[in-house]
Amino acid sequence: MASQSLTGLASRVPLAYELLRAGSRRQVSKPSTKPPILFLHGFLGSKRENRHVSRLLAKDLTRDVYTLDLRNHGDSDHHPLHNYTEMALDVKSFIQTHQLQRPTVIGHSMGAKTAMTLALGSPDLVSDIVAVDNGPIELPLSPDFKKYLEAMAKIQSADVSTHLEADRKLSESVSDASIRPWLLSNFVKEKDSSSLKLRLSVDILKNALGPLGEFPYKSGSATFSKPVLFLRGLQSHYIPESAFPLMSNLFPRSKTVNIDCGHWIVQQKPEEFRQGDYSHYSWKHVRPTY
Repeated sequence: MASQSLTGLASRVPLAYELLRAGSRRQVSKPSTKPPILFLHGFLGSKRENRHVSRLLAKDLTRDVYTLDLRNHGDSDHHPLHNYTEMALDVKSFIQTHQLQRPTVIGHSMGAKTAMTLALGSPDLVSDIVAVDNGPIELPLSPDFKKYLEAMAKIQSADVSTHLEADRKLSESVSDASIRPWLLSNFVKEKDSSSLKLRLSVDILKNALGPLGEFPYKSGSATFSKPVLFLRGLQSHYIPESAFPLMSNLFPRSKTVNIDCGHWIVQQKPEEFRQGDYSHYSWKHVRPTY
């Protein structure tokens, strides 16, 4: 079992981020006096996918929102170790480096498990967490993820110059048109280059597929006694009912809200995510208590 104390800093990766200032649709210099929100993306995602809803949350709640790129994703650096303990330590280092006080941490999928690991390992560092469609359980990743990585590697080696061309090649391996834009967001055009560049390390993330199906804490090993909100997609398999006892054991003040959609709750049900009452666990209740 992974370490239950998030203390090591030997292999930290500085995390790229975007800051959406409170109460504004634009980035401004004046910080909010309220505790900030950190938003963590899922596997093969980046800070870009949560930009729109984060801007709305910053406006609605008048709280600063930091959208982060986790290690080996987006604009953050690559590192051969990719597991929840290491990612949680990166986020802990980010909080400390930026001197953030009592943030709320929202995470989707891989980001949800990272947020839970952070809360259990450093419970005094955060106020509360929102775990979007993932639980503190061992659940092997779908074989589709290996297929996605291999398909992206083929595009990289084909030296394509446009996202349209990349989409045509990707469609040979990935037929689902709703999945391809998410994968293609990892290709960028850099200055002085005619080819798209893949920002991910396929080899590192292939090796991470096993660890990403695990969770570093077991029943009775730790608890986080502050509020936790689990958002569960009813058409998704990531939070089975068998996970509920463990969720309650590790997070005794947790509440689970079912939303009738798939795994991509933020994108599929953005208004429910942003404004929903969540049966008396609204965003107002997600705010820290002092």
